[in-house]
Amino acid sequence: MNCAPILLFTYNRLTHTRRCLEALSKNTLASQSELFIYSDGAKDDTQRTAVEEVRRYLRTIQGFKQITLIERSKNWGLARNIIDGVTTQANHFGKVIVLEDDLVVAPHFLQFMNDALETYKDEPKVGHIQACDFTQDPNLPETFLIKWTGSWGWATWDRAWKHFNPNGKELLQELEERKLTHTFDFDGKYGYTRMLRRQIEGKNNSWAIRWNASLFLKDILSLNVGRSLVQNEGFDGSGTNCGGGGLYASTLYLNQLPVHPISPVEENKDARQAYVRYYARTNSFWAKAIRRIKRTLKGDFGA
Repeated sequence: MNCAPILLFTYNRLTHTRRCLEALSKNTLASQSELFIYSDGAKDDTQRTAVEEVRRYLRTIQGFKQITLIERSKNWGLARNIIDGVTTQANHFGKVIVLEDDLVVAPHFLQFMNDALETYKDEPKVGHIQACDFTQDPNLPETFLIKWTGSWGWATWDRAWKHFNPNGKELLQELEERKLTHTFDFDGKYGYTRMLRRQIEGKNNSWAIRWNASLFLKDILSLNVGRSLVQNEGFDGSGTNCGGGGLYASTLYLNQLPVHPISPVEENKDARQAYVRYYARTNSFWAKAIRRIKRTLKGDFGA
């Protein structure tokens, strides 16, 4: 198998990075995969020691076909790092698998991603693969197509990444002009449009919301899973964009997940409604109020 390169983005979290790489190295295709690690530079002197600790560890890892460590001399930030890394390697290899340092993957994650990349390589209606399911909805099929791009363990092709528009203002304008914000927000149940506005205002620097909007506006689908092959462990307050709470917890599926071509190539409406129900249950005013009260009682006063 011609395995896709793996891109791993790290910063200053040694424990997370070690767990991520230990799980990844146990994958069946690890030894056949090239690994590119993008280690971001320290934001300031207080982070320099932690960044160097991570880099010392990264220089010792083994178990992959080839390892390339890119050590940024300055702090690029996650968004710039990912956009640059994905653009560079997708243009070179034609396809990429992307991970961040707080993700732990199942043993058959790489097999699934490479199978999916091969199965849909010539299908222009599919531009993204997402291997994490946080809804834990038992009614979801093993795989399905949806107009939404998750960013926790994903893959794409150069043909799809060419649709990425980094200009949030242009994306928002088109969403509003075409009256698509309600649908983009899963029938108004989650504030993806608000997230995009905040990116434009400089209140977040999310590459993921721009990637999501870019494919959404092109009517390009994502192959998603109903059995999670990725677990996000970054909801401990240590991440750039992740708060606390276990809200997006997932249970790793340890068996091999087959990839079968889905026909017709169109969005699974039942799956979309499963996401609507999930966001309605977890993002309502009362759901958020209850979570805040529970965190306060535990002494967690974070966002």
